[in-house]
Amino acid sequence: MAFPFSAKNREEEEEEEEEEEEEEKTYQKYGQLILTLPQYTIKHALSSSSSLSSSAMQVLQHRQYRQHQGFWFEPDWMLPGVMAAQDHFTPRASDILVCTPVKVGTTWLKALAFATLNRNDQTGKQSLLLSHNPHHCVLNLEFNLYGRNRLTDLTVGTSPRLLSTHIPCQLFPTSWLSSGCKFVYLCRNPKDTFISYWNFVNKIMKDVNYKVPLGDAFDAFLKGIHLAGPLWDHVLGFWNASLVNPDKVWFMKYEELKSDTAVNLKKLAEFMGCPFTEEEERDGVLEKILDMCSFEGLRNLEVNKNGTATTDISLKFGNDAYFRKGEVGDWVNFLTPEMAERLDQAMEQNLKGSGLSFEP
Repeated sequence: MAFPFSAKNREEEEEEEEEEEEEEKTYQKYGQLILTLPQYTIKHALSSSSSLSSSAMQVLQHRQYRQHQGFWFEPDWMLPGVMAAQDHFTPRASDILVCTPVKVGTTWLKALAFATLNRNDQTGKQSLLLSHNPHHCVLNLEFNLYGRNRLTDLTVGTSPRLLSTHIPCQLFPTSWLSSGCKFVYLCRNPKDTFISYWNFVNKIMKDVNYKVPLGDAFDAFLKGIHLAGPLWDHVLGFWNASLVNPDKVWFMKYEELKSDTAVNLKKLAEFMGCPFTEEEERDGVLEKILDMCSFEGLRNLEVNKNGTATTDISLKFGNDAYFRKGEVGDWVNFLTPEMAERLDQAMEQNLKGSGLSFEP
């Protein structure tokens, strides 16, 4: 007597096992390749009272970066996902990718884009922002969809898809750029970018008595050694792409978005193909999104005050780590004039002739 449902289940289980084996082999290949790449190690001291495991302590005491195709990445929990995304992600023409360097206002931009794109969704999708951190609403390619032995099946799901990445434009496969999808890019004053990143790392490590010395972090940053760095190359890649194809690459500075959020949100909506109508503006739809996605509005949500996130070294930290000040020019409270001048000169030298500059 045949049992078709049981047989089908066995077949499905076998297929899943084969897929898992294939994924494991793929990531083993990436791991072997990563070991051959140029490396840079930053050594830090950790308190003996830290609650981290010995393996996690080792990772943090000797923070290692590997250089992949001209950019620096963390080799264990970021770079494998970058490689997998390069090899396996196939964009749709209707996709919208939020692209940013690390710590330039990504959380805020994700919220604005998600709320705007889904404002007319009949299932109430926009309201997910009230109960989920923006990073859970707009998933990241290298952290959420790939990496950790995952090759997520993205052939399912409705369009348009709103996704995100920190991968530099120069590392995009040709198929991404020719797919017809749109790229929304945000960058920030380099000095504020550095301070935001440094504070973020220290905040999520606070409970395990780990703090990155400012001088160590700054020296590495000036060498371009940080997540998806050098920053100047990351910014320049998208800047040049926006000049060549402004209909597909939207380039915005954090300072501009903050100074007139309403005007720039309308531009963003138009770029994404969902412009605000006059009726929507009269009905206050734009204002509601601005209120919901304001810094204070997001920070005061329960999920962002008390929710938690988990890293791949089993370190839990609160979602509140994503919300510090959101101010322009806070770097003056941390960097010496000499440090600020050195970073300004590095950016000016590397952006020379591009037409792109940042306020000192």
